[in-house]
Amino acid sequence: MTARYCSLPRQPAPVFAPGLAAERLGALLSGRRMWVNGTVLHYHFFDGEGDGSVIAVPGSAGTRWVSWVGDEAQRDVVRDCFGAWSGLGIGVSFAEVADRSEAELRIGFQQGDGSWSAVGRDALFAGLAERTMNFGWDLTAPGERATALHEIGHALGMQHEHQSPFAGIHWDDEAVYADLAGPPNHWSRDRTYVNILRKLDPAEVNGSVWDPHSVMEYPFSAGLILEPEQFRGGVHPSGELSALDKEFVLRWYPSAPAQRPPALVPFHSVPLSLGPGEQADFTVEPPETRKYTVGTFGDGDAVVVVFEERDGVPRFLAGRDDGGTPDNATIRARLVKGRRYFVRVRLYSGWGSGRTAVMCW
Repeated sequence: MTARYCSLPRQPAPVFAPGLAAERLGALLSGRRMWVNGTVLHYHFFDGEGDGSVIAVPGSAGTRWVSWVGDEAQRDVVRDCFGAWSGLGIGVSFAEVADRSEAELRIGFQQGDGSWSAVGRDALFAGLAERTMNFGWDLTAPGERATALHEIGHALGMQHEHQSPFAGIHWDDEAVYADLAGPPNHWSRDRTYVNILRKLDPAEVNGSVWDPHSVMEYPFSAGLILEPEQFRGGVHPSGELSALDKEFVLRWYPSAPAQRPPALVPFHSVPLSLGPGEQADFTVEPPETRKYTVGTFGDGDAVVVVFEERDGVPRFLAGRDDGGTPDNATIRARLVKGRRYFVRVRLYSGWGSGRTAVMCW
């Protein structure tokens, strides 16, 4: 029996300036959806009477209202899976919030709409009244906990494992299209191509080798894969986080050091000795209340994010991504004396003879 599959919508290809060096372009593709380490991802379950959408009724000209609200048992599965990811000791944490305006991740349970999630920072482009994640079937059914683990993997920036060009999978394309066109998925050819047959850029995938045990890998029945020969009988991941899943997420989001980051003092430039994908963290305790500028300097593509500490937790204040542009990331924000702020700089890539630097002024 064909499994129910996560269905990501087709996304437009990223647009970068022409003529970028291959190393720079690869770094941008690799990290453009990843969060800066130390981010607290707040998630909200839609729970109001007006939380839902109007959908067309098949075979008629009418419409009906479908709720996005899931029962407590469904929510508990998702909470447990957030705990499984955070239990690895990663540097990104999760917090449930009652106010959707405070949530980067907004979760619905619309039955029949499939299970899907925005990938990493793509969630920031969704409106506050929109879902960034949906679960379209019963997560309490046997084996379906893997669906929640899978979608949270997407929210952390991970891609479908079977679409890795390192997998070396030779599909029986027409068999795949026919299989996914039937129940329980009822996918169009385009949706099947986008989520299964299309190969990702090597820079976008979760690692340099294919991991058939990954929670980001779909299970496949026999007859869909022609090569490698050992997978003609299907692919059967365990539905749990694999060793390579853990390695990947800990590489991008290493555990935060116990000591407080060094201070970023106004008008004092701090050199950054970072490699691609590496991050530097700083604290700012403003000597006066006013608007400050936080920015990077030098030949490099970077993401800069400012968080304000509230009740001991860093909350997003402002961010800027200069990746692929000739400019440096610069943030203008009002900082208040007596409060603590965190500045996090993640480098895509750097070049030239000089080093990159960060300063607050």
